[in-house]
Amino acid sequence: MVIAMNESTNNTNISDNKESLIRYVISLADDAVILGQRLSELCSNGPYLEEDLATSNVALDYIGRASMFYQYAAELKGDGCDEDQIAFLRDERQFTNLLINELPNGDFAFTMVKQFYIDAFNCLFLPLLCNSDDTRISEIAAKSVKESRYHLKRSVTWIKKLAGGTDESLRRTELAIEELRSFVGELFDMQSWEQELADSGIAVDRTALREQWDTGISELFSECQLSCHFDETQIIGGRDGIHTEHLGHLLSEMQFIQRSYPGLSW
Repeated sequence: MVIAMNESTNNTNISDNKESLIRYVISLADDAVILGQRLSELCSNGPYLEEDLATSNVALDYIGRASMFYQYAAELKGDGCDEDQIAFLRDERQFTNLLINELPNGDFAFTMVKQFYIDAFNCLFLPLLCNSDDTRISEIAAKSVKESRYHLKRSVTWIKKLAGGTDESLRRTELAIEELRSFVGELFDMQSWEQELADSGIAVDRTALREQWDTGISELFSECQLSCHFDETQIIGGRDGIHTEHLGHLLSEMQFIQRSYPGLSW
């Protein structure tokens, strides 16, 4: 779906911060496409048919969101590139997604705990992004809010099922919480250029979301009798193109067709 560009996008704030704006839009697209690609790996591998379809639909939501952000980035760049070139012809160090999005799916408990963290974040982040002074970003965020609320409802349901299920499902859920405790901090880590965009009304100050996010996580985990603490030292670097060893493998699959047949069109 292509959202028409509104003339009000070309305001003073945006023209003054064009390079940072492009970087910001691409980072939002990278977050979405990498998570969408990761979730798509679960197609045909869900615990049962309905859940298999649900996971695939969530993946499509993220890929659709990425497409809209990449389209906008291509228009801002104005150098003749398109969304496919941005997504499929950049190398690992050029991707700026947050690290939690690229982590392997692991078992189903790991996937759902990770998804719960991201969904809870998005349901705080996207409503604020709807207020962006950049009309195009605001419109994409508005379309994504409803999707993310559904995603959160689904992941909350699964956390409750897994924590209240068998001893094995509880053990795996607790292990997932432990394995992810060093990656959540990057959700709230702001780059200087991103903070400048937030100060100018375009981006969202993600640091301001941490307390409310912590409260939401703690309330659900307390209800499910799950314990959780996050490390003071967090693993970051995604926005600077510094990634885990997992991203390169993901990109080799995601980009294979386009790199094997340059300029391929459907």
